[in-house]
Amino acid sequence: MPSSLAIFYGAVVTPVSVDNYAALPRALLCVNSSGLIEWVVDDVEPHRLQDELASKGLVDVEVVDLKDGEFLMPGFIDTHTHAPQYPNMGTGGQFQLLDWLEKVTFPMEAKFEDTSFARDVYSSVVRRVLDAGTTTCCYYGTLHLEATKILAEVINQAGQRAFVGKCNMDRNSPAYYVEPSPQVSKENTEHLINFIRSLSKPPFLSAPSHHPLVQPILTPRFAISCTDELLSSLEAVASSDPSLRIQTHISENPAEIEFTLSLFPKASSYAGIYDHFKLLRNNTILAHGVHLTNEELDLIKQRGAGISHCPTSNFNLSSGVAPVGVMLDKDIKVGLGTDVSGGFSLSILKTIQDASIAAKVRSINHREDSNIGTSPSKFANKPLPIPTLLYLATAGGASVCDLEHHVGKLEVGKNFDALLVSIREEGTELNPGIWGNGLGRPKAASLKERKALLDTQLERFLFGGDDRNIRRVYVQGKLVGGTVFSM
Repeated sequence: MPSSLAIFYGAVVTPVSVDNYAALPRALLCVNSSGLIEWVVDDVEPHRLQDELASKGLVDVEVVDLKDGEFLMPGFIDTHTHAPQYPNMGTGGQFQLLDWLEKVTFPMEAKFEDTSFARDVYSSVVRRVLDAGTTTCCYYGTLHLEATKILAEVINQAGQRAFVGKCNMDRNSPAYYVEPSPQVSKENTEHLINFIRSLSKPPFLSAPSHHPLVQPILTPRFAISCTDELLSSLEAVASSDPSLRIQTHISENPAEIEFTLSLFPKASSYAGIYDHFKLLRNNTILAHGVHLTNEELDLIKQRGAGISHCPTSNFNLSSGVAPVGVMLDKDIKVGLGTDVSGGFSLSILKTIQDASIAAKVRSINHREDSNIGTSPSKFANKPLPIPTLLYLATAGGASVCDLEHHVGKLEVGKNFDALLVSIREEGTELNPGIWGNGLGRPKAASLKERKALLDTQLERFLFGGDDRNIRRVYVQGKLVGGTVFSM
């Protein structure tokens, strides 16, 4: 953890709500030795900087002075990805979900029985994900206990905040890649939970003991891969530990939904299956939700569960376009997920861009279907504005992960999980896709003009940026990634 205060002076962007964010062109922000944001002062003119520091009892303190074209923002939160599928990124897009699992995914995941292979892959995965700006990540492992333990170790040593789960799957999988029984699945899951919780002790990196960086998460792959007996066993594990997060898939693909309901003929719906086994609760993360019914959405809202919106994957595997606007209108928690390797990019920036396109597709289809130009709703069938896209990638993801009191915003009392973004042109490592020329703030600009410039810089980053624009990645106040870290 940081041994002293860290002071940052410059532009800060942070979400306030689902449809609003704060743009602070000249903020002074202090991170304490525990990695928490101790105070933030807005609109500090350069000639007042030392006086402001002195008022806080700070003299001759080192200040990280952000340059023109640089700003701080919360770290990205990836609410759904598959660590063992990263070697498959960019392949298999010709398939839909069930064929993709059979022909592309299961053969790769089976290779993680080899722990040396697992360590090599996972070390690369975590480094790449961190450098892409993801400070919190929900990882699916494979069904292999030892390989998933390695994944948790690698993440903890890298200093990323994460949830790590071993897939539970005892049916409808290839003979070479299936758990032998519900009992073995449950026992290995409990072993992994205890192992991950032990990582909060030295010598591994961790946050304060009450809130470790790496935490376990219960991971029934999806209802198709779990027998009733296995789901009952996982219900017992979940019921004994209300703080244990749960992640699974739901309503991604029409063929998947049909097959799922055939396996549970007494179930009222896909969501109803998870609810029957008491796996639908306030810290459950449901990936996709492309084809949920209104009744299912109401049930998810009632239980307090969240949705991981994975538009890149949904486009790539021809699954459909999730009704995120409807979810937001219903006040359902929504975050973003890369869903590698259904999604072909590990960057939440790509997910933001595709989430914007997905909302526009629904808006266009609605307009054409109904022959009207607008909808009376706030979000449904409308493009998602920049504040909402930023929220989904940060604070929305924090809410889905039941971390909203800890991360997702740069405000007092929260962990300093943050990105130092640069869209400056100098430096060969920066992204030529961003047009940064002339974006420096004029010295005589008014506060309103500086805020407008910061708005533009944020939008350019979200739609044209990549990992080359992420100079520093901080988790709990510690520098753990970015182009500076990699040098």
